[in-house]
Amino acid sequence: MFPGAFVATTPDKPAVIAAATGESLTYRELDENSTRIANHLAALGLRPGDNITVVSANDLHIFEVYWAALRSGLYITAINHHLTAEETNYILTDCGASVLFAGASVAAAVADAGQIEALTRPGHRIVWGGELDSFDNYEHVLATASPKPRADQPRGTDFLYSSGTTGRPKGIKIPLPDGQVDQIPDTYTVVFGGLFQFTADTVYLSPAPLYHAAPLRYCGVTNSVGGTVIMLDRFEPEAALAAIDKYRVTHSQWVPTMFIRMLKLPAEIRERYDVSSIRYAVHAAAPCPVEVKRAMIEWWGPVIHEYWASTEAAGATIIGPQDALERPGSVGKALLGIIHICDDAGAELPTGDVGLVFIERDFVPFQYHNDPVKTREAQHPEHETWSTTGDIGYLDEDGFLYLTDRKAFTIISGGVNIYPQEAENVLIGHPAVYDVAVIGVPDPDLGEVAKGCVQLAPGHVPSAELAAELLAFTGERIAAYKVPRSIDFLDDLPRTPTGKLVKRELQKQYL
Repeated sequence: MFPGAFVATTPDKPAVIAAATGESLTYRELDENSTRIANHLAALGLRPGDNITVVSANDLHIFEVYWAALRSGLYITAINHHLTAEETNYILTDCGASVLFAGASVAAAVADAGQIEALTRPGHRIVWGGELDSFDNYEHVLATASPKPRADQPRGTDFLYSSGTTGRPKGIKIPLPDGQVDQIPDTYTVVFGGLFQFTADTVYLSPAPLYHAAPLRYCGVTNSVGGTVIMLDRFEPEAALAAIDKYRVTHSQWVPTMFIRMLKLPAEIRERYDVSSIRYAVHAAAPCPVEVKRAMIEWWGPVIHEYWASTEAAGATIIGPQDALERPGSVGKALLGIIHICDDAGAELPTGDVGLVFIERDFVPFQYHNDPVKTREAQHPEHETWSTTGDIGYLDEDGFLYLTDRKAFTIISGGVNIYPQEAENVLIGHPAVYDVAVIGVPDPDLGEVAKGCVQLAPGHVPSAELAAELLAFTGERIAAYKVPRSIDFLDDLPRTPTGKLVKRELQKQYL
């Protein structure tokens, strides 16, 4: 299904509401405007399989462009607007962009986009919210394009890039769906829409940037079933709670960092807002510390659901609130695919042993665009249908998966593997800690040792005594060899707007 399916029944229902301004986009407007954009793209010569890109802060127009691509058989690449122009240009070139849509408020991310080779094929650029040199005006495009739907509307799909937290972003390109947009649903709607009971009554809160895979896709699911998206400009703890209260939000998606930020609000602020309308609060992107998940369930009730997947993963695990309480730390059982835990040589490990997590499907699940070497590195050495994104973990006797960290973040100290996530999950529970990262730093004797990098909560002051208290607090809860050797206090930690920690930026400071 797609927005056009609801024009006859609920034309004036909001498909999307911008929480900050109250502006909305009805299903009639979303259908007509996406049709106009689709017709404009066709007039420019784009054909199924071509690529369009969008670089913008959260904006209602993103939904129009998104559905224009999905009703035209096109790939759409949403790009992080916090990137520099050089980084944006890399993605535009790599994905072979034919058209670039941009918001004028993020001009710095596309300032010299007109100079790159990709946009000379044919080099069309369209801007909203202001004017940019060499960009056409979005409102003019809407006003002059035909509102008549085309007879042939093949379903397109997204073509997204990894966030680049461990290196340069990698494009994940999957085959286009085979069918018309009004005849076949997307995979997210089939799998997660059913699993989390998305319906026309759904009010979905999207607190994250729309260039990220999950927010973009879950908003698409909501539009596919006729629900309403509540879009935040950016995540702010109290603003998120206020939106839940005001709009009686039923569904939402989060990352653990957002839970932590909301839990650290003063009690009088948390109690100010009614969150009883929430039926499904889904979180992903990183494992949630056990105490954080337990606190969220105590606060919001048994509505906290977790899945483990990635932009490129064709498999996933899922765990509900009851299983999460009974199996603290697990990210669930396989929902799609078969999970294998392997050593560095690719040999399968027995239950309970920690190793590299692979998901087996009956097809090759993805390719990194223009990078066959990295694609092969993400596959099992003997089974190309087994893929990994570098997560380390183990399975229990009932097939529940537990993640210990990413392979890229593992600290090898004196030949012993240390998984920083374990210490991070403990430290974030200390009342003085607002944010934390544990990284490996060079050591002349052991090769590297663990260091805790801590951003303090308001009202706490860095001191040697506090550092010692944090180390002692950690040592009381995990094995001594896992405890950082030292603590540094930093003003802030490098995180993406989606909440992912960019550890390589921290490591650069120490290397």
